[in-house]
Amino acid sequence: MTAPALDDAFHALADGNRRAILALVRDGRRPVGEIATELGLSQQIVSHHLKVLREAGLVSGSRAGTRHLYAVRVEGLAVGKAFFDDFWPERLTRLKQAIEQTGERDGGVRDG
Repeated sequence: MTAPALDDAFHALADGNRRAILALVRDGRRPVGEIATELGLSQQIVSHHLKVLREAGLVSGSRAGTRHLYAVRVEGLAVGKAFFDDFWPERLTRLKQAIEQTGERDGGVRDG
């Protein structure tokens, strides 16, 4: 993970319209016009947001005739996921310890 890639991803995700666009294209390729209609934005605004998302590596674009189709680029999202994954091992260890301590206090008896 590189710092510039992470910065680009977080910058792109800081905008609510771009997060809404990602949510729309997460299940498959969608044309710009359809995204614009769904979000109530102009095609020009959507194209601008898609450019930012594409430059951050979060979406990929392709052409089908005259239509430009966009989809989530999972590899791009992995940059942010890798950043947050670094926080989990410590938290999971603490959770495990807390559960084990609770079990010891309860004499190892569990409900259920």
